[in-house]
Amino acid sequence: MEYTMIFLVCSTLVLMCSTPYAQIVGSPSSSPAPAPAPGFVNLTDLLTVAGPFRTFLNYLESTKVIETFQNQANNTEEGITLFVPKDSAFSSLKKPSLANLTADQLKSLCLFHALPHYYSLAEFTNLSKVSPVSTFAGGQYTLNFTDVSGNVHVGSGWTNTEVSSSVHSTDPIAVYQINKVLLPEAIFGTDIPPTPAPAPSPDIAPAADTPASDVGRGSSPKSSPPSSSHRIIGSSPWSYLVLAISGGLVLLFFGNSSPANEDDISGSVTLILKGVGSA
Repeated sequence: MEYTMIFLVCSTLVLMCSTPYAQIVGSPSSSPAPAPAPGFVNLTDLLTVAGPFRTFLNYLESTKVIETFQNQANNTEEGITLFVPKDSAFSSLKKPSLANLTADQLKSLCLFHALPHYYSLAEFTNLSKVSPVSTFAGGQYTLNFTDVSGNVHVGSGWTNTEVSSSVHSTDPIAVYQINKVLLPEAIFGTDIPPTPAPAPSPDIAPAADTPASDVGRGSSPKSSPPSSSHRIIGSSPWSYLVLAISGGLVLLFFGNSSPANEDDISGSVTLILKGVGSA
C-alpha cells in the first residue's frame, strides 16, 4: 500500500512537469515573419547627393513635380523610373531654349522625364520591343527605347541620348543618368532640324621636309674641286684668244732676240693658236 501511494505521487509529479513543456515544444509559430517594407527614399536628398543634377532638381521643385514623383515612388505599387539630365546637358542646350516655355510646358517637360513604373536595366530590352512608351506627362509625350549591344538609348524625336549610369535602382525607385535633356515633340513641334553630319577626320599632316644636314649625312661626300689644269682645258674659246694675243705681244717685244728664241716663241704661239682652232 505504501509503495502504491509513492508510485502515484511520483507519476502525478511527472505529468505535471511534462505537460507545459510539451505545450511549449509542440506549438511552433506557423505564420512566417512579414517581409520588411522597402525603405523610404527621399528623391530630393538622393538627387542632391548622387550627382550633378542641381539644375534638373530646381525645375522639379519650382514646378512641384518632385511631389508627384515622391508620391509615386513611396505610395504606389508601380514605382517610378526617372531619367535625370546632368547639369552640363542644360548648359549645352542652345536651341530650342527652355527660357520661353510656359509654366505648364515646363511642368510637362519635367513629367516627360519619368515613367510611372519601376524598370530595371534588364527590362529595357523588352521596352525596346513595345516602344513608344508613355511617360508621366501622358498623351503624346512618349519615349522610344533601343538596346544597342546592351547600351540603352532613349529617343524623343528632338533628343537621342544614352543611359550613361544607374544612380539608384532598387524597387520601387529607379534613377538613371542621361547626357541630354529630353525634348518632347508635343512642345517643340515636329520640325526637327537634321542631325549634322560628323566632321571629317583631319588629313594626316605631310612629313616635314628633311633638313639639308640630314640629307647630306646619307649622301656621298662632295667631289673635290677641279684642278687648275681642268679649268684651263674646260675654258671657253675666248680664253684661248686672249692667250694668242698675249703670245703675239711677247713676240713683238722680243722681236730683236736671237733666232733660237724666236723659233721657241713662234712654236709656243702656234700651239696656242691650234688650241683656239680646236676649241
